[in-house]
Amino acid sequence: MGPFPGLLGSSLCLFCGVLGVVGLCLEASLWKEPPHSQPIGRRRLARPPLAPPPSPSPALCLSLAASLVTRPEGWVRGGAVLPLRATRSCWCFSEARAAAFDGASPPPPPPPPAMSREESSSKAVTVRDVQLLMKKKEEIEAQIQAYYEVLEDQKGVGMNEPLVDVEGYPRADVDLYQVRTARHNIICLQNDHKALMREVEEALHQLHAQDKEKHAKDEAEARAEAMSQTLPQPFAKVNAVTPGSPASLSGLQVDDEIVEFGSVNTHNFQSLQNIATVVQHSEGKPLSVTVIRGGERLHLGLTPKRWNGRGLLGCNILPLQR
Repeated sequence: MGPFPGLLGSSLCLFCGVLGVVGLCLEASLWKEPPHSQPIGRRRLARPPLAPPPSPSPALCLSLAASLVTRPEGWVRGGAVLPLRATRSCWCFSEARAAAFDGASPPPPPPPPAMSREESSSKAVTVRDVQLLMKKKEEIEAQIQAYYEVLEDQKGVGMNEPLVDVEGYPRADVDLYQVRTARHNIICLQNDHKALMREVEEALHQLHAQDKEKHAKDEAEARAEAMSQTLPQPFAKVNAVTPGSPASLSGLQVDDEIVEFGSVNTHNFQSLQNIATVVQHSEGKPLSVTVIRGGERLHLGLTPKRWNGRGLLGCNILPLQR
């Protein structure tokens, strides 16, 4: 083999180098700077594919600057956030931005985000919370109305009117920055309003559920308390009441169970003679009588006295078996 492989490789390298030089020369000789297109009225001739891209016109930069809304993290255009680093790449952007934003105040900061459902459901909702939500709703509605008034002042462009003329150029009779800013803020505020209304609805549902639960709990506690109060054991029962008698006038009724008659109660009652003795010693004097009627305790005032019938009471009382 000898030196032939090395010689062959050197020849191939030299051949490739010659081809590269020839290609570069051919490319340099064929490529020519095309003439810039000249305007014909408002139309422009199409540029060849090899021509460099045209520089952005001032009108285009003004339209771009007017279509941007400032944010701390960058500029917002068409719903997308453009970093400040990227928007500064345009050589005429700073001048266009200064011309478009001259004399205009920056848009107000967006309202704080509404409380999420998890946060609102994790704590008990009060009437004060609902009132604060309603106040926030009224503030958002006032802001939306203010931005609609801004659009109305700008030739009544509204939310959907085009901002370019029939020839595709930005309109000169309206403030593009104010219109786009107002539209953007209206859309954001409307989204906040929808989220806030969902939160208000959920808060009202929770408040109603809490009231209902509290009412049911109070009723259960009342029933439990009523059942926990043990009624005393009656020792006598009324089985007859004569109309017009002192017993009838005091409100005593048939089937009333007596738990207290003057000084006689469940603990010291022995026989009906105890009641008779109290009645004889209390003629013309009111007695405190406690009875059980329909599961409830009632207090009556009975005054033993003479009347047209027999006895001083006008009722018949029977002892109960204990």
